[in-house]
Amino acid sequence: MRIAQVAPLVESVPPKLYGGTERVIAWLTEELVELGHEVTLFASGDSQTSAKLVCAWSRALRLGRPRSDPFAAHTALLEAVAERVTEFDVVHAHTDWLHLPILGRLGVPFLTTLHNRLDLGGVPDLIRRFPKAPFVAISNSQRLLVQDANWLGTVYHGLPLNSFQPCLSQGDYLAFLGRLSPDKGPDIAIRIARAAGMPLRIAAKLPREQQSYFKNKLAPQIDGEQIRLVGEVNDAAKQNFLGDAAALLFPITWPESFGLVMIEAMACGTPIIAFSAGSVPEVVEDGVSGFVVQGEEQAIRAIRRLKTLDRRKVRAQFEQRFTAKHMAQAYLKHYEMLLRRHELATEIVPPAVPA
Repeated sequence: MRIAQVAPLVESVPPKLYGGTERVIAWLTEELVELGHEVTLFASGDSQTSAKLVCAWSRALRLGRPRSDPFAAHTALLEAVAERVTEFDVVHAHTDWLHLPILGRLGVPFLTTLHNRLDLGGVPDLIRRFPKAPFVAISNSQRLLVQDANWLGTVYHGLPLNSFQPCLSQGDYLAFLGRLSPDKGPDIAIRIARAAGMPLRIAAKLPREQQSYFKNKLAPQIDGEQIRLVGEVNDAAKQNFLGDAAALLFPITWPESFGLVMIEAMACGTPIIAFSAGSVPEVVEDGVSGFVVQGEEQAIRAIRRLKTLDRRKVRAQFEQRFTAKHMAQAYLKHYEMLLRRHELATEIVPPAVPA
């Protein structure tokens, strides 16, 4: 099958540091190539892939210098896709809703994976303006936010089987990995760690718009001893950061669409202690791959129960549910279904023969 993958241009594919969506696109693309499909990746020029790369913009926007206009970059991306759209059996877009007006008019089968939050003002109404556009969710909880969208189904994220190796000995610190923003709960993670008397290591991206939050809420709590900030980590450093931890703290305060870091931790054999919000109850099997808790007090009690979990079973949950192969095979079923629908819709019916 000839498949186009359309990535946003904020990060390269895969990203150099932080970047969940682009990392998932990289894993999906590589697995589809491995399965024998002809894949073209539309992404920034500093991306790396075994698929055919179409460079829509020279460098990813977040780390590129000098800074580029994101609207200009994504306009160029959409034009590049439109110019070559007839070369593909199906187009898989990961650019939220930017592509919907164009791809909806070009007559090629396409689907959209929505990676980001859908609970922001105006987003549900926008999605409803495209009732025929097919969407894939990354969790069932995400679908509940816009139930009347044209959902094809849910496909959970997956990462390559050997991306991380399991560490079967329990670590001596708690880990937080994510953005330093209130919805991710780093301030809550600090309170939990202090109350439990455990060291906390924070590997995180600091968004520019969260500078005040960091300065006022987090920086005074980071003492370099019990609470340590290690900055952003790449994939190589992530292995030790997650694998050596006693648990990953995931105290989110918003309806998380998936939470990629949870399955990265599971791949390392590291259990998760997560607040019950968004996708968490779908991803974490309570009492097996971690503990799903209702607040800080339950999280503190869960830390004391970590020795009851078998890290081999945590890794097994990853292997059984969240590999890139599982993800690619699930998407292929949707591609094939869309292609069949398209072929039926465009089939030429011969004129009736006069009697």
